[in-house]
Amino acid sequence: MDTKKYEVFSKIVELSSLTKAAEALGLTQSGVSHILLGLEEEMGFPLLRRSRVGARLTPEGERLMPFIQDILRSQEQLEQTAADLRGLAAGTLRVATFTSVAVHWLPGMMQEFQTMYPKVDFRLLNGDYHDVDRWLTDGSADVGFIALPTPLRCEYIPLKEDRLLAVLPPGHPLAEREICPVAEVAKEPFISLLETSDDDARRALDAAGVRPNVRFTTKDDYAIIAMVEQGLGVSIMPELLLQGHREGVAVRPLDPPASRMLALAVPAGDRAGPVTRRFAEFVREWVQKKIAP
Repeated sequence: MDTKKYEVFSKIVELSSLTKAAEALGLTQSGVSHILLGLEEEMGFPLLRRSRVGARLTPEGERLMPFIQDILRSQEQLEQTAADLRGLAAGTLRVATFTSVAVHWLPGMMQEFQTMYPKVDFRLLNGDYHDVDRWLTDGSADVGFIALPTPLRCEYIPLKEDRLLAVLPPGHPLAEREICPVAEVAKEPFISLLETSDDDARRALDAAGVRPNVRFTTKDDYAIIAMVEQGLGVSIMPELLLQGHREGVAVRPLDPPASRMLALAVPAGDRAGPVTRRFAEFVREWVQKKIAP
């Protein structure tokens, strides 16, 4: 099956732009437009609506997108399995992740995995928890890092418990304590992630039975650290995320203690190809060797 047209269409949807899709795929914009037009003629209706803000799926395109992702995933699994039968590990592995893992774990993981399997290419999808869940659900990613518990229907491999810590401006009264009460943190001006990705802080606050005094919200984890450093408020963040970024802020354990469980999500059953399975087992062993306990 010729899946090139589906690959082009998927890339346009991912980047919301025919021009960017053409650049990413090494094609001309006219070539991408021609492929899209041919696919729309084949289907009998428009798949994308183009405007100044970019290319967006039509309702018909939205209904077809999961099936197109299934075709692309099946093609990748076919190529991976054929390579596996030839004694090779090859293919493109699409990994969904969030900031802390993308910065502190994945570079080392990818370097070591590619040393073992040089024919495997990586494509990283970096976002927040909500983005990772969506990419795993719609098939945009082959494997993804998540925080447990999860509503996803998938197999998952628990990797490491990651403490949640109070992040305070230098010289803040709460920074004078060795352990920071969550109830006291909640009273201060609080800097939060967007509601779709603030699971960690909310878990700590809910466990203490308190509601935060949210004054600022952002989608950028490291923007929170910068805002705390400037004295705009306090926050609660995972220890892994704070690794290498503690200068300029005070970090304290919480009372009651709180944490997140980092895990790797893998599509259930036969939806995961051989390269995906090899990478999942490699990640488990890598964390045990390099990170745990």
